[in-house]
Amino acid sequence: MQSYENHSRLDPAFHFFAAPVAVITFVLTISNLIRQFTIENVWHVVVAAAFLVAVFLIRIYALKVQDRVIRLEETLRMQRVLTEPLRSRIGELTVGQFVGLRFAPDAELPALVTQTLGNSWTKKDITKAIQTWRPDNFRV
Repeated sequence: MQSYENHSRLDPAFHFFAAPVAVITFVLTISNLIRQFTIENVWHVVVAAAFLVAVFLIRIYALKVQDRVIRLEETLRMQRVLTEPLRSRIGELTVGQFVGLRFAPDAELPALVTQTLGNSWTKKDITKAIQTWRPDNFRV
């Protein structure tokens, strides 16, 4: 059962392979450049830096796409579940707030949206306030 304590997940391919390989490669190329300064080793550092940046940007872009999908899904759900005047205030929610609210069941959603809008709650505040978790097992 998903809860606040166990809802974050690691992506083994990113966290235990791609990111460490990129960081280690960058560090090793800098170390090699320090030991032997050549144009070729400078270029290796540049390529390793590009690889490191690419690995992290690919991860960030994937998370941003997921956040956009969550925002769309939650907007559609809120239009169905919320009544006025909350429904007309959906656009005031931030992407982070949408991401936090996705774990709330329909029954808790109106109260949580009210609290979120009234108190400028963060994603963390929202997820801590959820009583009955609606799991999201698709997020990477």
